[in-house]
Amino acid sequence: MMPIEETEELRTKESKKAAANGKETKIDPATELPPPDEPITDAETAEATPSADPTEMEQLRGERDQLVDRMARMQAEFENARKRTEREKADFRDHVTGSVVEQFLPVLDNFELALKATGSEEQLRTGVNLIVKQMEEVLNKMQVSAIPAVGEAFDPHVHEALGTVECADVPDQHVAEEVRRGYRIREKLLRPALVRVAHNAKQVSE
Repeated sequence: MMPIEETEELRTKESKKAAANGKETKIDPATELPPPDEPITDAETAEATPSADPTEMEQLRGERDQLVDRMARMQAEFENARKRTEREKADFRDHVTGSVVEQFLPVLDNFELALKATGSEEQLRTGVNLIVKQMEEVLNKMQVSAIPAVGEAFDPHVHEALGTVECADVPDQHVAEEVRRGYRIREKLLRPALVRVAHNAKQVSE
């Protein structure tokens, strides 16, 4: 199709030529301007749009319902699994706690017997020392050991210093006194030992 400008120019030339010859101008339909674009009506759009298939719509609804049901089931399964995991954790904690407490019950029994004893102070002291040894044996079975302190070089990783003391018979920067015993389980520190560190002025001056 020819551009609009060329079509108008051609029609003008033919009109002038026909006027000069005294003839009526006839325009070739092929050279006529194209009609303006007409808007597409809603009716035409509806005719162009294929109607929805009821069977297909029913199938889509069925698939949607299946997905909704599957999501609900998955959510319920997840919630049940979460509750089951929490119960298992609680049962495991109770089992571990029960195993530890069970080993200390004989120690508690001996403490109660010591409180009921009517012997002398020395006998009571001896009985308490035996109970302490019994407790240490239980801790050793659980691989809990005391941290060496007095006479050891001060180690900030396992010792917590409460201060320094002037001491001539202990090397400088060594533990002179243990205030509270520290413990570790295997290689993991449970609590540091509270100590006082020796300050040996003689060694420092030398």
